[in-house]
This record gives sequence, structure tokens and C-alpha cells, in this order.
Amino acid sequence: MIGSTSRHGGLDTVPEVPLGQALVNKGLLSESQLEQALLKQTENGHDKLLGEVLCDLGFADEAVVAEALAESWGVPFVSQPARTADPAALEKLPREFVEEHCVLPLFHVRDTLTVAVPDPADLWLIEETARLAGAEVQVAVSGKGEIESAIRAYLPAANVFVIDDIYEDLKEEDFSVVERQATELADLEEVAGHGPVVKLVNYIVFSAVQEGASDIHIEPDDNRLRVRYRVDGRLYERLSPPHRMHAAIASRVKILSNLDISERRVPQDGDCNVMIEGRPIDLRVSTMPGKYGEKVVIRIIDSRNARLGLDQLGFGPRMLDEWKRVVEQPNGIALVTGPTGSGKSTTLYSVLQEISTDEMNISTIEDPVEARIPGINQSQVNVKAGFTFAGALRAMLRQDPDIIMVGEVRDTETAGIVTQAALTGHLVFSTLHTNDAPSAVTRLVNLGVEPYLVAATLRGVLAQRLVRKICPHCKTTLEADDRVEAAVKAAGGDPSQLWCGAGCSRCRNTGYAGRLGVFELMVPEGKVLESIAAGESLQAIRAHIEATDFKTLRDDGMEKVARGLTTPEEVLYAAAQ
Repeated sequence: MIGSTSRHGGLDTVPEVPLGQALVNKGLLSESQLEQALLKQTENGHDKLLGEVLCDLGFADEAVVAEALAESWGVPFVSQPARTADPAALEKLPREFVEEHCVLPLFHVRDTLTVAVPDPADLWLIEETARLAGAEVQVAVSGKGEIESAIRAYLPAANVFVIDDIYEDLKEEDFSVVERQATELADLEEVAGHGPVVKLVNYIVFSAVQEGASDIHIEPDDNRLRVRYRVDGRLYERLSPPHRMHAAIASRVKILSNLDISERRVPQDGDCNVMIEGRPIDLRVSTMPGKYGEKVVIRIIDSRNARLGLDQLGFGPRMLDEWKRVVEQPNGIALVTGPTGSGKSTTLYSVLQEISTDEMNISTIEDPVEARIPGINQSQVNVKAGFTFAGALRAMLRQDPDIIMVGEVRDTETAGIVTQAALTGHLVFSTLHTNDAPSAVTRLVNLGVEPYLVAATLRGVLAQRLVRKICPHCKTTLEADDRVEAAVKAAGGDPSQLWCGAGCSRCRNTGYAGRLGVFELMVPEGKVLESIAAGESLQAIRAHIEATDFKTLRDDGMEKVARGLTTPEEVLYAAAQ
């Protein structure tokens, strides 16, 4: 229960503490940031609420603003209204009213309807809600995005699942058919389409998207089946369905992704598209035979997570300016490097959105296309059909491009074409798998590009990793050990002012919520260019770079530690990858 204080009619017209001051008092906003936000709000003619302005400026996230707003007005705060709401309560208000005014009925008890709204000061909305519902109204506050997501999820009732209800619907025949799977594949296909199995797979995918997971792992053991989600780069167990459902679950996923359910001896790859909360989600499915059955991994490609502005990725002001100068060059090669899952594609998508104009022809060749960007021509590799990176790149160069993005430079042929494209006046973006920025030079040389051509075409290399952000709801001071203190001091930080997350229900007791990038940017100039052109060793190139004002991944990470954004352990872990 969120609370029992009735707020209909008796809601104060003035908050107990103004929103901005409440955030300042909590240490979540500085006085200078508050002044800047208030000035921005005034300049825009007060078209937006202060909370919206703070979110737009990146000074606070929606959940933090909503919680402070609830505290200011003395009303309950609901962090996840989709989990709190009773679907039956939605029947109390017209659908059009709910969608237009972003008001979510949570539950109806006796003569009181509890609703979640983003702005508790909207007295007209509260009065109108009470009139339409014919009941007293109790107000709670949630973030606008959370409310909108819950509305989209609950109005089409087929999208909402309760795991206990799914298990209760299981019948003995649902298991008995699975036990005969080895000889009766037709029966297996039939059970994979049964209600409980369909609902369970839908629930797994739906809840993974809701929680911001990037991957789903369905893993059978000797007598146990577990489902794990990868959230913020770490795996955690989400649920453990009955072990006997494994074959039916795996078959259901295969049917959705057009794979062969009769083949369980070799790996298979497929994909499918689903609609969740009114937006398309791409699912990339991979199966792998194991001792106890097939392991299924589902990669979730949510375009909402891939389309961020450059200023939202975690760049410091100085490095952001330098990177913008690199990507605004008229020609050459700009590379983003790092291991798998380090956010390289997201960075490149942000770059393309930053520089895209109606006067430019920007074309990409990717594997896969992770997000659709308006105004950009995107193509996807199809190796089985002979549509490779190299072949697609040749064709693309005949399409009068200004800017080209190649998902990855994987082989000698692609590296050569990319270099020639840069030499003939094109600006080319791509990725490499190297541990740091200087190593990109030797990687290109190893792929067959002459050192003097690397020097002539390379405009900049951005190496990056992702680190988890400290949860703002359980942020507390950290007492560092000697190793951490030494690392912070070496990076010029103050080890006496460190932060961490204590762990709470909102961050699954991890102390972290969300991720941001740590970067190092190499812009070859002067002696560095001479060293590259001469084909000198990586150690010699590094020595020239270190003689400049070059910040490593660890340096950038420790700056973010000093700002209270992440922890030393996260930076040390990421820098070691």
C-alpha cells in the first residue's frame, strides 16, 4: 500500500518545500544548477515545469525529480506504477482521459481511487478525475515516463502478465507432452503454442524490456531451469520456471524466430520483432546445445536505448569539444574502439544524429542495424546472400555518399576500402576491437594498411568502456582501502571524498542504476603523426602520446569518481578489460 492520506480537495496549494530547494537539500542539485534551470525556464516563458527543465538539462533524472516533488507536496511516491497498479482500476476512467492527461488509476478501495500523476499541483486534473470516477481521489506521484509506459502496457491487457497466474494455469498434460519430446516433435510444437507457455515467454521478454535488460539467458541444468537478465552489464537471476518447461520454452522461442525446433544438435541463430509499449523491439536469438539441453540467449535491441545525444554519454566538456572537432572533419577516418558491449554503436549513432543535415548523404552498413535514424540510409549485412561489409562498401561508394559508417573493420579488404574512401574525400566512421586508442594504429597496420596511409587518413580514435552509475536513491560516502586510495591519488582525485551505493530495492540492492561512458581520445598530431607514418612500434607511439596532455580511460574514470558519478571499483574493473 502506498499510503492512506486522502489528498482530494485537501491538497495544499503551496508545496511544503519548493522542488528546486528540496533537490538542493538532498545534495542532488547544486545551487548554480538550480539557478541555471530557473533562468532557462524563464527564457522559455515557463512553457515547461521546473522538473522537466532539470531533466532536459541533464541535472536530474525523472525518478529523482518525481520523488522530490512527492516529498515537497507531502504525497506518496510510486517508483514503478506498472507493478503497483490494478488493471481493473483502469475501468474507472475513460481511456482517452487517461492517455491525454497522463493519469494512471492504481487501485480502488471502497470510495477512494488512488491515482499516479506527474504533477500533484494540477488541481483541475484531480477534480476532473474525481468527477469522472465518481469517487474520492488520493494522489500519488510518479515520473511521467513511468506513467506513460504503464498506461501503454495496461491498456492493451494482453501485454500484462502475472507470473504466479501463469504457473497456476499449468496442467499436467503441459509437462507430459514435453517429456515425450524426443520422439513426438509435433506434440512439442503444439505445447509450445499452449497458453501458459506463450504467456511465460511473453512475460520473460516483457519484463526484461521493462527492466532495461540487454540480454536474456535461458539456462537448463541437471534438475533446474533458470532465467537470467543482463542489466547494466551484469547478469542476475530473475526467475526459475519448472524444469520440465524448458523444452517447450526453447521451442516457443525458436518458433518466434523461425528456427528449426527439430534440430537440437547444432547452434542456431534467428531473430524476430515484437511490439512492447507501443514501440518495436528487435530480438536476436541464439541457441547452443549443452549437456542438459539447449541454452537460449536473446539479445534485446531497443532503439530507445541506442539514440542518445552526445552530451548524454558521459563526456567531459573538454573531451566532448575535441571529439566534436574530430567528427566534423571533411574527410578521413574516425574510429571508436573497445570490447563487445562497451557502447561503440551507441556512440556512433549519437555522432550521426549530431552531424546529420538535409544537405548530406549519410549511409551506413551495419551488422545488425540496432536503431533506425531518420534521414540516414542504413543497410544490414547479409553474409549468406553474399552481402558482406566489403561488398556493401563498394556499392555504397557508387551512391554519392558524403559520410559513411561501417559497423566494424574486420578484415584486410574492408580496411583497404575504408582507407581509399577516406583518401578520396569521404568521412568514414567505424569501430575496432582494441583495448585502447593507440592500439588502433597497429591494428590497422596488421590489417594491411600502410603506416603512411594510416597517418594520412586517421583523424581520431575514441576508446571507451561503460561503468555503472551510483544509484541516486541509496548514495552514501565510501571509505576506500589503500589500493583504491592510491589509484584515486594517481589520477589526481581526492580519496577522502568518494561515494558508493548502499543498495536498495530500486537498484536490486546492487548500489548501481544505469551506466555512462569513460573515454580516452587520441587525435594524432605532430610527433605522433610522424611516429605513425614511420611505422614505429606501439610503445614509441604511446611515448609520444603520453608526452601530450593525453587522458587515459582510467584518468577519465577517476574524474567521474571524483564527481560522485561512479565508484573506483567500477573504473578499475573497466580499465582492466
